[in-house]
Amino acid sequence: MKQTVVAVAVTLVCVLLVCGMGGYAQVYANTREIPIYCVDRQDNCVSISFDAAWGADKTRQIMDVCDSYGVKATFFLVGFWVDKYPQMVEEIAARGFEIGTHSATHPQMSKLTEAECREELLTSCKKIFEITGKPIELFRPPFGDYNNQLINVARGLGLYTIQWSVDSLDWKGLSAREIAERVQKAEGGDIILCHNNSDHIVEALPLIFEAARFKGLNFVPIGQLIYKQGYRIDGSGKQFADKTASTVV
Repeated sequence: MKQTVVAVAVTLVCVLLVCGMGGYAQVYANTREIPIYCVDRQDNCVSISFDAAWGADKTRQIMDVCDSYGVKATFFLVGFWVDKYPQMVEEIAARGFEIGTHSATHPQMSKLTEAECREELLTSCKKIFEITGKPIELFRPPFGDYNNQLINVARGLGLYTIQWSVDSLDWKGLSAREIAERVQKAEGGDIILCHNNSDHIVEALPLIFEAARFKGLNFVPIGQLIYKQGYRIDGSGKQFADKTASTVV
């Protein structure tokens, strides 16, 4: 009898521990901050973005091709790129393309302190604003690297943290056709990642836009793709409109 009681007690303790750990895991999962990777859209809208950190030789050509297809893209600019190419920043804005920050110095921001994260964002946003006169709303972490602290700091500064759901891998030296083949899987709500100075991006863009046109996709800047109030983000980073949500940046 005594052994039975002990066995039951041990079993109960094990159950409580398992439940407790499961509860802890659930709470942890619920408090994990996740950027926006893609958006739940039913209107076939997608976004294409270009990260700019090194070089600007192809930037104007990228804008020319985009304009010829009626596409307005989003450019994420690093602060030292802004310093080096202020006239290009001005042209990007003047031609109606959207600009977000890609940090000030392109560090691995999950390794920074809260104060350092804030300084990276404030500095880069200030540099862009001083040239364009337009406030910055979007932020893409360098290397796609983030943690809760970074997203919370960005949110506190009024920035939406943006990742991507379709990676062109254009920076790897892929051919124009290889880049286009990777991007052609894009569907409504996807965010496409490209780079402004990759080897074959200019040649790839017409292929990308023609394939998207065939699929009935419409390109809009990321700021028009995402929901800015009343939304939720699931565990995969997909953003949904949710009128009951209290998420407001």
